[in-house]
Amino acid sequence: MEHVTVATTKPTRVPQLPHVVRAQAGVVLDDALAGMPPAQSPREITAERRRLLGEFIRSRRERTTPEMVGMAPGLRRRTPGLRREEVALLSGIGITWYTWLEQGRSINVSAQVLQSVARVLSLDPTERAHLFALAELPDPEQLAPLPEVSAGLQAMLDQLTPMPAAIFGPRWEILASNRAYLGLFGDYTALPPLCRNIVWMCFMDPAWRTLLSDWSQFARRIVAKMRTAMADYVGDPGWTALLELMQHSSAEFCELWARHEVAPMDTCYKRYQHPQAGSLNVEASHLWLSDQRNARLTVQTPRDEQSRRGFEMLMTVPPRHIPQPAQVGAALSAS
Repeated sequence: MEHVTVATTKPTRVPQLPHVVRAQAGVVLDDALAGMPPAQSPREITAERRRLLGEFIRSRRERTTPEMVGMAPGLRRRTPGLRREEVALLSGIGITWYTWLEQGRSINVSAQVLQSVARVLSLDPTERAHLFALAELPDPEQLAPLPEVSAGLQAMLDQLTPMPAAIFGPRWEILASNRAYLGLFGDYTALPPLCRNIVWMCFMDPAWRTLLSDWSQFARRIVAKMRTAMADYVGDPGWTALLELMQHSSAEFCELWARHEVAPMDTCYKRYQHPQAGSLNVEASHLWLSDQRNARLTVQTPRDEQSRRGFEMLMTVPPRHIPQPAQVGAALSAS
């Protein structure tokens, strides 16, 4: 009798992909394929921030020598920099509390304490910003300078012509634009610095109400986006000044602000009705600049051939003068 050997193979186990997918910049990636760890809980994120804060402070302490703070070096020092008790003494806080801070314990850290620690450890502006970012606290003494628009960035804006494009700062101030943007929205450069802002222009420039086909919906959404953005800068003097200006200048803004609506800064579609360029159907896309803190490039791209021809027309339109209502000057004087 002939024996027949049957080869058997072990079935290959197909790993089940996770249900969570992540969408960024219009690309959907599976977490397993992207090598993403499972999402942390809010409590875990807070604990991780405390740990990183403690490690950062310790590294700066070990870098700071006694001579840097006006102390004698001493004969024997087991630590490469200042001792914990020395930092606590110079900062005006208790040694136990400071030790817990470096250990990442669950304690409440105030901005005033971080200011003292930053002063003792001679943190530079970047290190100081990192310190407060880890603590999730605004720096009371930090007046964030507006991002600078380099010649290279301006050249990039110009190369995007005839598509209207502009670079905005962290508080939505217009820092630079190309010729097509001026043709579409007007000459914002003649306005006072605080008014060179799309929020102010939306409510205080009368031409926007006819330029945007659905101004009321746009105004509602831009106020919601402003509230969302301000949550990351509570106490920021620049945001506070803009909010006070808008509340002083526009009753419509105040009504929308009182609704407490929020909205993300996402790609959106707009329809403009320009007096010379005609109907413009566009997509507004936002790109964040890696070398500038919270500055973004916004580009308006045409969605049809008629809009493309309208963009060409914008290059020949003299930039419109934007009037400044009297009450804006009064608000600026009051502030």
